[in-house]
Amino acid sequence: MNIQRLLLTLLLLGGVTAPAQAKDWRPATQPNILVIFSDDQGQHDVGCFGSEIPTPNIDRIAKNGVKLTDFYVAAPVCTPSRFGLLTGTYPNRSQDNLLGALMFLEGRDKHRGIRPQETTIAEVLREAGYRTGLIGKWHLGHGAPEFLPHHHGFDYAFGSTGGCNDYFTTHYGITPDWYRNGERIVPPGYVTDILTDEAVHFIKRPSKQPFFLYLTYTAPHFAKGWDPINNVTTNSMQSKVEHLKRFPEIKDPLRREFAGMVAALDDGIGKVMKALRASGQEENTLVIFVTDNGGDPKYGGSNEPFRGVKNTVYEGGVRVPCVMQWPGHIPPGTISSQPLTTLDFFPTFCEIAGVSTSGRRLDGMNFLPAVVEGKNYTRELFWRMLTGDALRSGDWKYLQIGKETMLFNLAKDPYEQNNLATKEPGKLAELQAAHAKIVSSFSPRIETSSE
Repeated sequence: MNIQRLLLTLLLLGGVTAPAQAKDWRPATQPNILVIFSDDQGQHDVGCFGSEIPTPNIDRIAKNGVKLTDFYVAAPVCTPSRFGLLTGTYPNRSQDNLLGALMFLEGRDKHRGIRPQETTIAEVLREAGYRTGLIGKWHLGHGAPEFLPHHHGFDYAFGSTGGCNDYFTTHYGITPDWYRNGERIVPPGYVTDILTDEAVHFIKRPSKQPFFLYLTYTAPHFAKGWDPINNVTTNSMQSKVEHLKRFPEIKDPLRREFAGMVAALDDGIGKVMKALRASGQEENTLVIFVTDNGGDPKYGGSNEPFRGVKNTVYEGGVRVPCVMQWPGHIPPGTISSQPLTTLDFFPTFCEIAGVSTSGRRLDGMNFLPAVVEGKNYTRELFWRMLTGDALRSGDWKYLQIGKETMLFNLAKDPYEQNNLATKEPGKLAELQAAHAKIVSSFSPRIETSSE
């Protein structure tokens, strides 16, 4: 058995990670980039992260590449999470203070969103020769045309602008909210299937350009339906019957409905990956599956065993499932505990596309040395949200939620049960100072109340 095969065998058995050489993440030609972003799906909502809900197609991406156990989002709620991913900057830097979810029916939120000077990775990749597509949920502005995705670097944009839609009507309540390149449409079908079919068409479309596809499923986020008797919007889980039938063992009806929506999502991802393989593009495509924030138990999600939920800065709100594959570059079967974040996508995508980031203010780093070469870094991960502040530095995490100050050693206490703030005053002061230094780099603004 040669050494390469031995390393691969040990890797698949959970032994070691076989690092590739640095040159492997600087490809000779620009690769495709596919980011699959799900909604309100927590650590315990993906099969390979320990969920009782099977997700074989998501799990296959991990098997073919890397499972990231310590992966974080820029924010624990929809809008700022998406802003951070696309701009590579903390949402605190956004002109419109996008720290809460933009509310589709709120009058003041019609005047807020991502601004022209807030450059997205789609704009940069398009300038570098990429064909760019947004398929799915946008949630970065809906009240004026300049907020829409086709004005922010996407050659093709198809989907909804608000935070959630009825899965069977595509409306937000009774209000139409579905667009193709800014033109309002009402596509037939179930939302998850509609997005899957559109992504398959995008991938199969003949082109000499590499593509960047930002596929943002709304599943398994609750649906925004309509109560015609009381004339009000409603929140409900909407699984198709055939998916519900897969989970007779789940007795909790809410969790079962959630599982059905996850099944539709995973089926869709399977179809997208099949199209990628059939088109001969899988070998030249970096594929990332990640969720936008932690799960919401009120609607069936689960972040167990982590503390906290969506819209909190505890681990359950900001630590999310993430898997990646890039054949020939990311060793298959890798498991990495290096803390990474969606803020890292912008500089990483620029690196593999051959685009300089010189002169840009970015808050992330190129993650490829970690996932390709197995390098480890001690770094700071920062949050300042309407619901609380937090900073992770190495194994330590500081939180300030209301009047309560907390300090945890995540290596020994990943579930944030043992507050060490009074026992480790020096470490607490160190992390508080680091947090304050990042805060001082933001433009002064008046904080708004939580959505």
